[in-house]
Amino acid sequence: MTDTTTASAGSGSVSIPTPDSGGAEAPGPDAEIVLTADRLVVEFRSGRQTVQAVSGVSFTVRNGETLGLVGESGCGKSTTGRALVQVQPPTSGRVIYKDQDLTTLNPRQLRRVRTKIQMIFQDPISSLNPRRRVRDIVAEPLNIWGRGTKKERAEKVREMLVAVGIDPDTAGDRRPQEFSGGQCQRISIARALMAEPDLLICDEPVSALDVSVQAQILNLLADLKERFGLTMVFIAHDLAVVKNVSDRVAVMYLGKLVEIAQSDELYRAAAHPYTEALLASIPEPDPDHTSDHKALTGELPSPLNPPSGCRFRTRCPYAQDLCAEQEPPLRDIAPGHQVACHFPLIEGESGTGGTVSPVALTAAAGLPASSSQRPTAVPPNPGPPRATTLPGVVTPPRPPTPPAPPIPPAPVAPAPLPPPSTAPSSGAAPAPPADDAVTSDPEADAGGSGGRKKKRKKQ
Repeated sequence: MTDTTTASAGSGSVSIPTPDSGGAEAPGPDAEIVLTADRLVVEFRSGRQTVQAVSGVSFTVRNGETLGLVGESGCGKSTTGRALVQVQPPTSGRVIYKDQDLTTLNPRQLRRVRTKIQMIFQDPISSLNPRRRVRDIVAEPLNIWGRGTKKERAEKVREMLVAVGIDPDTAGDRRPQEFSGGQCQRISIARALMAEPDLLICDEPVSALDVSVQAQILNLLADLKERFGLTMVFIAHDLAVVKNVSDRVAVMYLGKLVEIAQSDELYRAAAHPYTEALLASIPEPDPDHTSDHKALTGELPSPLNPPSGCRFRTRCPYAQDLCAEQEPPLRDIAPGHQVACHFPLIEGESGTGGTVSPVALTAAAGLPASSSQRPTAVPPNPGPPRATTLPGVVTPPRPPTPPAPPIPPAPVAPAPLPPPSTAPSSGAAPAPPADDAVTSDPEADAGGSGGRKKKRKKQ
């Protein structure tokens, strides 16, 4: 936890957190649970249809932990973050913050609790008031709650701007449109920390920034987490970004959680095919790098009419009949590792003697499935089986193709006989041509010369 220096004056006081003396460590399983999402459901009406944005999401966040929430665009991760702070009230389910169910609080009670739960929005520029100056934007939480005197507020605004890397002397009187995207995100972080929250919801805080600025914001969040003792929910669609800041990672697909595990464990031994596909999408700065992960194909199904059973089955290379009939529950396959899949890629104790799923081996090797495990959602591949790098699987060689029988030569047609001679003779009938008077050369005809031998008279 952080030490706190309190300055009191007048009717209020301002508490300024100071850095911890020691380094922060990942929270253990016995750490206090700060936030619990219990069967969270968020739906939107679209005419006569219902958009199922979030469907039965459940997870916990412990004190001092950073939980990464990842998934494709449209999977419901941002809606989940908004429902946690009640910006978007959930349709059903509970959000429990330190033994308080936020869904049962009245507006006045919820307003007070929100000072301990702050959110950093995805678009830093649109989340700031373009008509106000930076120092007024950052000081707004203190002004609303009447904390401290005017001098104390100005001093804390100055300290917070310095903490996020903004010069208060040159930036305090400027407006948001005069700053870059990365600078506006720093200002948004400073404003969120002014109320001294315990829990920070970061809704894709670096997705709109370039790579170099992303690294600066990620390092800033890591430093502020250690300095102020924050608990964070970090929402992103890039697993490479989430790995650097998260202690645990939860993967969402089409409104449902499909896998939760420690960050290192998830990257080393992903158990869900969707997580495997996300890992395959991470670019490697090596032109010769090859990945064993299967890339994801197809489009995300509509949340208006999600598939039956497992929602990922329409894009899963390992889909079976059971996947369309029953929805897989989120179950433990190892301590701290949960997956919602009938045929996970890793079975048993992951990382401690875990084995690759037989279904995954069969599909990876290109071998035919049994009658009870034959894929129905994925069309068969008519091509030859691909080679596999999985140990213990040998692809049978294709039988040699027999040679084609020889083609007999076409018969050569005989050359036509020439017409009889019509040369006139004086007073005598023309003599009939002899049998050997004219001969044809079949070899010359077959050779394509088309010529005949000259006529020769019978001796």
